[in-house]
Amino acid sequence: MLRRNRKAKIRWKSTSAKPLKKRGWLWRLANWGLVAAIWGGVILALAVGWYAYDLPEVTSIAKTGRQPSITMIAADGSQIAAVGDVHGKTIGLHEVPPALRQALIAVEDRRFYEHFGVDPRGLARAMLANLRAGRIVQGGSTITQQLAKNLFLNPDRTIRRKVQELLLAFWLERKFTKDQILTLYLNRVYFGAGNYGVDAAARRYFGKPVQDLSLYESALLAGLLKAPSRYNPARNSGGADLRTQLVLGAMVDAGFISAAEAEAALKKKSSSRVLAIGQARYFTDWVLNQVAGYVGQTARDLVIVTTLDPRLQQIAEKELVGLLDGPGSELGAGQAAFVALTPGGAVRAMVGGRDYGESQFNRAVQALRQPGSAFKAFTYLAAFEKGLDPEDRLVDSPVEVDGWAPRNYNDRYYGEVTLREAFARSLNSVAVKVLQKVGPETVAATARRLGITSKLEATPSIALGTSEVTLLELTAAYAVFANRGSGVWPHAISEIREASGRVLYRRSGDGPGQVVAPEAVNQMADLMSATVEWGSGKAARQKRPAAGKTGTSQEFRDAWFVGYTADLVAGAWFGNDDETPMKNVTGGNLPARLWGRVMARGLAGVPASPLPGGDVVVAENEGGLISRILRRLSGGTETEPTRPWDRRNRIDDR
Repeated sequence: MLRRNRKAKIRWKSTSAKPLKKRGWLWRLANWGLVAAIWGGVILALAVGWYAYDLPEVTSIAKTGRQPSITMIAADGSQIAAVGDVHGKTIGLHEVPPALRQALIAVEDRRFYEHFGVDPRGLARAMLANLRAGRIVQGGSTITQQLAKNLFLNPDRTIRRKVQELLLAFWLERKFTKDQILTLYLNRVYFGAGNYGVDAAARRYFGKPVQDLSLYESALLAGLLKAPSRYNPARNSGGADLRTQLVLGAMVDAGFISAAEAEAALKKKSSSRVLAIGQARYFTDWVLNQVAGYVGQTARDLVIVTTLDPRLQQIAEKELVGLLDGPGSELGAGQAAFVALTPGGAVRAMVGGRDYGESQFNRAVQALRQPGSAFKAFTYLAAFEKGLDPEDRLVDSPVEVDGWAPRNYNDRYYGEVTLREAFARSLNSVAVKVLQKVGPETVAATARRLGITSKLEATPSIALGTSEVTLLELTAAYAVFANRGSGVWPHAISEIREASGRVLYRRSGDGPGQVVAPEAVNQMADLMSATVEWGSGKAARQKRPAAGKTGTSQEFRDAWFVGYTADLVAGAWFGNDDETPMKNVTGGNLPARLWGRVMARGLAGVPASPLPGGDVVVAENEGGLISRILRRLSGGTETEPTRPWDRRNRIDDR
């Protein structure tokens, strides 16, 4: 019995062992799977918690978190610059043209209305394209993900930021409808040039509300989103056109438009007026540095109405670069600057150098350079205020003062000359002799009275412009003559107001009042008119009364021309930043040519008027353009000197 029972027991164990073994593996597999799932869930929860613990507060969705904007307006009302973040007004989806919505979806997220915030198909397609290219050529982010990034996150490319983007995309999809997400996106996305939202972009690039955008314009804006700086139509029209063609092609592929409609849009693109971003960067930088002085530091959006004339600015920029690239390159002139003001001091144009992108140093307001003979205006003005007259005569001959012996250009001397001829020919020896009659301290004081603020050395060499000044202050000082002797404060801001329209500052009043007597203004107009008509500044001559003075520093390091008409005062400078000498460039050469070209084009169509304090009349005759000073206050007349050898000799270009 016992044996049988033992055997039976053994047989029972033997027959039941195999099923138990099989059931144990299945049990252990399920058990470990469950454990793995639990731990995976724990790890996932910890990971989500780790990445989510510092998620931004989602209630901040209504906040823009932007920098206050400053929009600059030219004197004609056009926009010349926008600094900071410019947000347009909030636009409802029903106000956005269907073409813009379709273009956006076609090129950015074709399955937008189908996915749940993340598009696995799009991610897979992007990964495959990137693997084939061996580099990142596509991104798989949806519009929802882009909105999450724009609303809540910084642009850092980290795993943490990407996980947080996904989490926020899921939250947005749960919280808002697809149309609401698209509306938020269109009102918040960045379109370049400091503009956020389709309303700001439409007005910035096309000067119209978003509702009026054409198919081509809609495709262009949608194409900007990939790289707003690269495809900016105001800076890279060719790149913007190519990108727009790609967007139109995507719209055709998506079935939103036909190929014929895309072709028609491309043909009509010329009707889309892209507003150029102002090139007056030197001017806008100069203005920005002054804003706090008028209204203090503020977090409010501001609109600044400036004095800039966009047309004159474009003319000045083009002519300056043209002379530098042309004759300037042959003569060793690497840089130039130009500034133009009204007689009252409103800055109409400012070019601070050849290329703002290469150098932001503003040579019109920051560079201190020797003005050379352009400073003689203050020497002669001081003399006239002491009782001298343009008809007075001095001998042009070598002169020495305390061991200093300045020479005339090319060592040429003319003997006895009137002060008018000495000034017009820029004779250095006569200028020093005039200085000896009035004293260097008087000349320095005269220059300061007219607005020169840079440090002046009251030494004999001040007569020849050895003290350094800026182009802007020298031009503003000459503006006193165009302003009938009233002092001039150069200015660029007419009004500052909040974006809401509340005026914070509005310019009123004039300069410091009368600083030069009318008789002296007349005498200086006499001298400077002669300089332009037959003296060293003939290259600046106009078909209208004009006056001015050339200037050249030692070894041709600086060349200047500063002058005025009844309507405009301007100054031009040529030189090199490292003070390398140019090749015989004088004020009567490149600067006078630049001045003359800008004035001729800038004042085209403006009726000619007599100079304030002068009586120069320009007329035409069979022999060509002639000019005569028909009447001076003294009752006499004046023309170019009639000595035969004067006409044969080369004009001194100092």
